[in-house]
Amino acid sequence: MGKGTSISVHHVTRVEGHGNIVVDLRDGTLQRCELQIVESPRFFEALLKDRPHDEAPRITCRICGICSVGHATASIQAVEAALGIVPGPKTRTLRRLNMCGEWLQSHVLHAYFLVAPDLFQAPSVIPLASSHPEIVKRALRLKALANEICYAIGGRHVMPISYLPGTMGHWPPPATLETLRARLLAARPDVEATVELFATIEWPAFEQEIEALAALEEDGSYPMMGGPIHSSRGPVFAPGAYREASAEHLVEHSAAKHTRGANGPVRVGALARYQLAHERLGPAAKKAAAALKLSPASRNPFHTTPAQVVESVQAWDEAITLCERLLADPAPEERAPVTRPRGGVGVGLAEVPRGTLIHDYEVGSDGRIVRANCVIPTGQNLAAIEADMRAFVPGLVGKPREQITRLMEMLVRAYDPCISCAVHLLDVSFVGDERHDTAGGAGAPTPDGP
Repeated sequence: MGKGTSISVHHVTRVEGHGNIVVDLRDGTLQRCELQIVESPRFFEALLKDRPHDEAPRITCRICGICSVGHATASIQAVEAALGIVPGPKTRTLRRLNMCGEWLQSHVLHAYFLVAPDLFQAPSVIPLASSHPEIVKRALRLKALANEICYAIGGRHVMPISYLPGTMGHWPPPATLETLRARLLAARPDVEATVELFATIEWPAFEQEIEALAALEEDGSYPMMGGPIHSSRGPVFAPGAYREASAEHLVEHSAAKHTRGANGPVRVGALARYQLAHERLGPAAKKAAAALKLSPASRNPFHTTPAQVVESVQAWDEAITLCERLLADPAPEERAPVTRPRGGVGVGLAEVPRGTLIHDYEVGSDGRIVRANCVIPTGQNLAAIEADMRAFVPGLVGKPREQITRLMEMLVRAYDPCISCAVHLLDVSFVGDERHDTAGGAGAPTPDGP
């Protein structure tokens, strides 16, 4: 890459959705460095408006086929917060087990199918099926196991239909739970082989300090089901104060909003969770982290993948424990009551594979949704990705164009972006003939916006 060089990638491969990388270096100065999100906005908040509150999880789980359990979880928690519903412990256990399944399938998908081809100098996972069939078969076995967990709990492999306010619409019988437990135990060699494989990888050397955010559960569990938002810089934000932690705003080159914390870009996801909550991991996951040489002090975005491998071990190990807990008392739990029947505002948070997912609803006295806002992890990470790109590019000067392009794509892929989730509408209002929207591109935030 010389002093006057441009790099343009249309579109970044092996990510969910469509995004472009544009880099322009002139006379040794970086003039332009953007991750352009070029998909049209999806108006999923508008789909919720005026719908009965109990439909929200079944609508929002269709936002993403990878994080559908996470969306259902954040959605049902927002509904329950608005109606003053506190689900019982067995309901929470069942939902956490389903999240374990989602974490395992999503992390395996990213590590094996999207990242691994770069590590083996392959353009995609398809050639790996011939050159390294044992690796691809292992990934497929783990992904199938994770999907079976989601099917047993949610009623489908993706897009669950069992989430109801205060309860779950389906309680797996003991025989199903015992089968899941046995399959999880039998997967130990595949889980251990996954750690061994990724422990051999030498990741690109790059560090950048960016504020990390994660919703940490108040019971001390590894973050998964939501809680106050903790920052690596010290502050803790209540779920309802999420805009103070990560405020959305528009940028001209993206159909997805960016977010910023009090000190600039923020980073969410597996590496941020590991940085903030590594001491909460179970023994098996801590052993994996040691094997992967993953330090809590790491600020290298490429280490997101080993952090995901650690979380895969955590999800697998927890799933066994949760199955055993449910087997000890498998009877369905009574539905938790509504204590605020006239509705109100509720915020639900969940730590999905890509980071902190936020659903914010207002439920009216008629039980219908008045207003909704969803803040997507990838949207929160976009400013951090661009900040990393700007810091990463100067160190690539002098390298061949093909190598620079590959490394820039690897940097974007490291964040495991889910672009189609990130393009969304916050609100639309009409004042006379003037339209204000926050879908992307030019425009002003609405009165209810950040």
